Amino acid sequence: MKMKLHWQDKTIFQKIVAIVIPILYLLFCLLWAGPFWLIFLPFILDYYFTKFINWSWYRNIKNKTLRGFVSLLADLLWAVIGVHLLSIFFVQNFAIPTSSLEKTLLVGDYLFVDKVTYGPRMPMTPLQVPLTQNRFLGRESYLSKPQLSYKRLKGIRKVQRGDLVVFNFPTGDTVTTKVTNPDYYYLKEMYGGRAALEAQPEVFGKIVYRPVDRRDHYVKRCVGLPGDLIEIRNNDIYINGKQQARPEHMQLNYWVCTRGGYFSSEELKHLGISLDDQHVVSPSQLSAGDLEAMGLTGVDPSDLQALYLLPLTEEMRQQLASDSRVSKIVVSQDPNTNLYPVGHDLGWTRDNYGPLQIPRKGLTIELTPKALALYSRCIHNYEGHALEQRPDGTILIDGQPATHYTFGMDYYYMMGDNRHNSADSRYWGFVPEDHIVGRPALLWLSLDKDLGLCGGKIRWRRMMHTIHGQPL
Repeated sequence: MKMKLHWQDKTIFQKIVAIVIPILYLLFCLLWAGPFWLIFLPFILDYYFTKFINWSWYRNIKNKTLRGFVSLLADLLWAVIGVHLLSIFFVQNFAIPTSSLEKTLLVGDYLFVDKVTYGPRMPMTPLQVPLTQNRFLGRESYLSKPQLSYKRLKGIRKVQRGDLVVFNFPTGDTVTTKVTNPDYYYLKEMYGGRAALEAQPEVFGKIVYRPVDRRDHYVKRCVGLPGDLIEIRNNDIYINGKQQARPEHMQLNYWVCTRGGYFSSEELKHLGISLDDQHVVSPSQLSAGDLEAMGLTGVDPSDLQALYLLPLTEEMRQQLASDSRVSKIVVSQDPNTNLYPVGHDLGWTRDNYGPLQIPRKGLTIELTPKALALYSRCIHNYEGHALEQRPDGTILIDGQPATHYTFGMDYYYMMGDNRHNSADSRYWGFVPEDHIVGRPALLWLSLDKDLGLCGGKIRWRRMMHTIHGQPL
């Protein structure tokens, strides 16, 4: 049994450790983490010097069975603390919930998120249930106070265009606990205000505010950097007027017309289309006008045997086009203009969007009505300034008249590779730098939800692959 060591009984190495660790922790708090974290310094000093707390009290329990049980609990507690610290500063587990990055990251992929590359972020909500994000046993798993300021250690590099990035969902600051998609701001727009949502708790649940680091995790590809002028023209991205190369295996939704037979679910699955993404429309329900509105001009409803809406890469599109059953393939058009900024119809669509200036730290803009529509969320929600526009047109920031605003943070523009099945910056706007969590690093497990355990559920070929932003 390990004996309690007094200072005079410690080895030189133990004495050095006892002196160095408290000093390093003190410097860590004073120079970066902040004074809040000094609350743990007395415990560190006591562990190494004063011994007011009997840290190994359970080792004195006489009942052998009870002592073994309590020792096990203590070991588990230290393990949880260790894993929790590891997940805060170094690496965190993450599961892919949607198909927005299909072909690069699949639904059912489990991966480790590297927090070192962009620099680890200090917890802004320090009082939480370890190893939870925002919910535990049906309740919020954290205390909203205290809230600490945003601090990030310097990373290896900054976010680059084309990176896959994990981040806290920006418009997840306010959520309806029973309905999370669409987000609260779209629900409020759809139903006529917050009061309408609060009046239906059985449908929407409780409305709660979540701090930055407790918001849900999303993963998308960074397509626009701070200061970039971004525009989407016919599904192609232009940065500062220059067309960007499409991500390898980028997908769009296509209408696929057949007149020579049907596709089985197995055929489409083999092509790379999950069951959830296999949509079939009955031609008998469509008129020539409906088909024309869908972009299928000249297609006779009576000549159709089946009509599919499928997400396809260019390679998959060519493969289907060569099938004798297919008569026509057309990119799906979506006239919906209900995009970011919510409540302001600028005539933009998911396929033709912008141009839009991405804010960067130090950038100054004139506060025009259009600028307010685009950037008021950045000013108020993300940078925490009181923003008011009076009936006479005067704009107040923190109670002071303002005609210009200078951004205090960098922002990023994120999109999914599965362009027509991705809730991304086109719908909810910019990602502030304090929302960046890390970079997907290692895919350690991949499960196909459409298959059974003995039918190929485990995607063995994808496991234990490093992730560099390209398909595996």
